[in-house]
Amino acid sequence: LLVISSFQVSFSKDILASVITVFIFGMAFHAFSALLGHVLFKKYEDGKRKIMIVSTIYSNCGFMGFPILESLFGKIGILLGSVYLATFYIFLWTNGVMVFTDKKKLDKDTIKNTLLNPGMISVVIGLVLFLFSIELPYIPARTLELVGSMTVPLSMLIVGGNLTGVNFRELIKEPDLFYISGIRLVLLPLAAYAALKLFGFSGTLLTVCVLVTAMPVAAITNIFAEMYGGDVAFSSRIVAFSTLLSIITVP
Repeated sequence: LLVISSFQVSFSKDILASVITVFIFGMAFHAFSALLGHVLFKKYEDGKRKIMIVSTIYSNCGFMGFPILESLFGKIGILLGSVYLATFYIFLWTNGVMVFTDKKKLDKDTIKNTLLNPGMISVVIGLVLFLFSIELPYIPARTLELVGSMTVPLSMLIVGGNLTGVNFRELIKEPDLFYISGIRLVLLPLAAYAALKLFGFSGTLLTVCVLVTAMPVAAITNIFAEMYGGDVAFSSRIVAFSTLLSIITVP
């Protein structure tokens, strides 16, 4: 609902160009991150390697990205962030599933999950409303806005809940957590920044793209580890540790 609400802005060619740019950037960045993950972690044992690859590719651009983007840029921040989130889901339900399951081809269920998850559906609905300049009546529009606005506080509660019971002393004793967090929180956003500056980007578009790549490891990493028999304990530690470090790195 927050995503759909964010697309309730007047149509303009500049916004459309930004949407297309963020989509291209998201697809290219996820592809680059996937390649980097496969190269950097090929020597690790299979269970840990899969977690580290997925941790490199997928940032918590929704739960943590949206609150930050909204606070900085309002609706436009959410709009552009949701386009990046669409590329996140495209890769998650294709590449992400293939990494955990060692599949070489996509099955019907995977394709269905790629196209019919709430993130993708809301972006498509929002784009249709935006492209055809459809302004929703006051009551449904206000409902979307009010319910969608709960995303920010609920996201922070979920992130806080995920950190409950974390033993920080144990986390700092595991070198691999520093390694993957350094890649996720520092190397990748710096690479994104350098690439975008090279192509002449600046302002809101540059900031949004760098921020979504600078978020900690996606919480979905832990969920996928449970779904596909991965190292759940290790994935939990990575999510928690990178989230704690992001308190320093994101600002």
